[in-house]
Amino acid sequence: MAVKPARDNHDEAVAKLDREMRFFESKPKAGKRLSEADVNFYNERGYLTGLRALEPDQAKDVRERFNTLLQKFLDAGENAYAIESYHDRVPLIHELATNPVIVDYASDLLGENVVCWDTHFFCKMPGDDKEISWHQDSAYWPLTPTKTVTVWLAIDDADVENGCMRVVPGSHKHGLIKTRESRDDEKNVLTQTVDDPERYGEQAVNAELKAGEFSMHSDLLLHGSNPNRSDRRRCGLTLRYAPADVRAYWDWNKGGIIVAGEDPEGHWTHTPKPNVETAP
Repeated sequence: MAVKPARDNHDEAVAKLDREMRFFESKPKAGKRLSEADVNFYNERGYLTGLRALEPDQAKDVRERFNTLLQKFLDAGENAYAIESYHDRVPLIHELATNPVIVDYASDLLGENVVCWDTHFFCKMPGDDKEISWHQDSAYWPLTPTKTVTVWLAIDDADVENGCMRVVPGSHKHGLIKTRESRDDEKNVLTQTVDDPERYGEQAVNAELKAGEFSMHSDLLLHGSNPNRSDRRRCGLTLRYAPADVRAYWDWNKGGIIVAGEDPEGHWTHTPKPNVETAP
């Protein structure tokens, strides 16, 4: 079994793992939420966007609850990106990860047995000069094979002005793409950068979303976002869904949520909804 690395060696250690790094097409058929054309679009371009999970009043309620949660983290000296993997301690996050609309969409791409194995709020405060450089999610994750679908749920309206996510359609077909370590002047929230991303696919697309809407993308799709130079916050919750046959190193299979069907082989632990909030 691979030994879990120190945080400073994470990227290098992940790169050395035995992983199957290729895109697995979803079966093109009409599902609970997606049409056959939708699935074909995802297979060809690696993403879907403009999907709605929350009605405006629901989105407002979620935003207000998130505001309270974020303030607790800020008061504790944490930054706006620190709310990661708290679905076992924050009822709101667990509720969103198990939202039946979102789970239906994920299941239409991934099949009947689905696990949400991680969650992370990416919150750019007004005037935040940090960017998220072009990258593939799977480059950071000790999982195999590369079947994860990331849902990006807009807590605030996300547009070009406040640094919405951008994607390179078709880039998911290239397997693992070569990266370099990000430079300090990039002010990258993450650690890796892919240069000249559009050579791997089509021209980059802005995934603009209204609060309560979400996008979905393959863990091999190149994506990133620009700094938020506006006077508005831009927050989104990423929900990581995978079929139950995906395997994880370093105990990353512990603390997930089985959101649809079951895990026949018991690789993934199931985290129930917490009764009270215990964060940060």
